[in-house]
Amino acid sequence: MSTADQDRASLGELVSRATSDLSTLFRAEFALAKAEVKQSAVRGLAGVTALVVGGVLALFSLPVFSFALAYWLHAWWKVPLAIAFLITGGIMLLFAAVCAWLAKSLIQKMQAPQRTIASAKESAAVLSNVKPHPRAASDGGPADGRPAPARVEQ
Repeated sequence: MSTADQDRASLGELVSRATSDLSTLFRAEFALAKAEVKQSAVRGLAGVTALVVGGVLALFSLPVFSFALAYWLHAWWKVPLAIAFLITGGIMLLFAAVCAWLAKSLIQKMQAPQRTIASAKESAAVLSNVKPHPRAASDGGPADGRPAPARVEQ
């Protein structure tokens, strides 16, 4: 559409174009938010996965390693069996704590969709400053298409 056609566009056409542009803007904002949330969710999923893997490993390995280590301490170091089991349990809890710390640090890296928030604020700022501008009249009369008032000469 040429600039001359744009100057002659009706109010309905202008509203239609503005509505279409706003709709496109909001769809683009939503797509950006969705992409950022998806990326952040993938990071969070990695943290949750590490937590689950650490928990399962701690749970299933605890009996096996507990017995092996406790009996080794009892046989080789002559530690009383009860004390050997306490030492073994402490070591397994330490391993579980390391896995929990790793999971926590990965989950904390999840972020809010920063680019979407900034873009939405920018769009809101632009839209809040928009004022209707009269179209330039080609014949020197008022921009709204009404005839110019008659001048009274003295």
